[in-house]
Amino acid sequence: MRVLFTPSGVGLGHVGRCIPIAQKLKKEGAEILFSTYREGFKYVQQEGFQTVEAPDIGVQVKPDGSIDFRLTTVNPGPFLTIYTIMKQVDAEINYMQAFEPDIVVSDSRASSLVAAKLLDIPRVCILNQFQVFIPRRTRFLKLARIADATTLTLVGRVWAEVNHILIPDFPPPYTISTKNLHIPKAYHKKLRFIGPILPVHSNDLPDKKALRKKLGLDESKPLIFAPISGPAKERAYFTGLLRQIFSNFPDDYQIVMSLGYPNASVEPVSNGNLIIHGWIPNRFDYLKACDVVVSRGGHGTLSQSICYGKPIVLVPTPNHTEQYNNAKKASDIGVAEIIQQENLNKEALLAALRKVLEKKKIQKSEQLQKEFSKWNGLEIATKIVTETA
Repeated sequence: MRVLFTPSGVGLGHVGRCIPIAQKLKKEGAEILFSTYREGFKYVQQEGFQTVEAPDIGVQVKPDGSIDFRLTTVNPGPFLTIYTIMKQVDAEINYMQAFEPDIVVSDSRASSLVAAKLLDIPRVCILNQFQVFIPRRTRFLKLARIADATTLTLVGRVWAEVNHILIPDFPPPYTISTKNLHIPKAYHKKLRFIGPILPVHSNDLPDKKALRKKLGLDESKPLIFAPISGPAKERAYFTGLLRQIFSNFPDDYQIVMSLGYPNASVEPVSNGNLIIHGWIPNRFDYLKACDVVVSRGGHGTLSQSICYGKPIVLVPTPNHTEQYNNAKKASDIGVAEIIQQENLNKEALLAALRKVLEKKKIQKSEQLQKEFSKWNGLEIATKIVTETA
């Protein structure tokens, strides 16, 4: 069986949930090829998979990491964006004709699904955002509504023209990405909630005390784990801001930060009670060992934290509608506190940490962990891909 994975290369989240499926299929004898771009391309290469680089497409960001809607409408702009998408479709057709896959697995990329449909290849789509939302600003509200309606019609139709739509999220009423999944009823028969795709489950690891000993961490102090994710430009400002705040944190806490650069040295840099890693290969060890997670509002880190029973402090990327929706849902179900980036400082972060470390939040996090422990998105996704192929 030949499987072509075509995840979005923006950040590491989309690639990160395809890699475990690819690894499992490879063990079962499948031949794997990836097609992606940007950060995702480098990540796949590091994981040792054969990969080809697709034409890039992305949005513009401001120096503080927020999405710049005005610049994005100019560069790349609608016409150049359409041209880039068509370049992606053309590139994907060439890759598919050369590789001859039995199935194409897309994670949030429409171009590869269009190419696969033209070549009559079975298609599985993984996504947690059915509709691309324009950031909500008063001066752009009318344009945003028009764009939302257009993308729901065009992009949504592409998502729907597949054999299966897999949502790597919890079933209602706990779906983290629920506000990003306005899926027309006509498409529901192809849709399935499979749960988060985790390469390592909490029960597969030693207990928290043993992990802290293994990792050389203090067993008596609360451990904050801050895995920074997202596109490089978006996370640069946030990383600098957090490092400054954590460098002045009280000694009552110990902090481990991961800057999210796959090709970086794995040797950490210590500064008092702050340990900074360019990249952490065994991130799930730290996720289980910690008491609380500090992160953006990305779907991957958020759902992984819930699966590991960890309360979360979220700082969504400014103007990033999907992250705001994710963060709001996590707050509503009682496992997270939200800080707007413009309000992020030492005092605000300490106050949020104290709230999520209260007994009530911890109990809620542990309750949801037990609730979702029976879900195995990796097994379900692998089975569906194999059967569809």
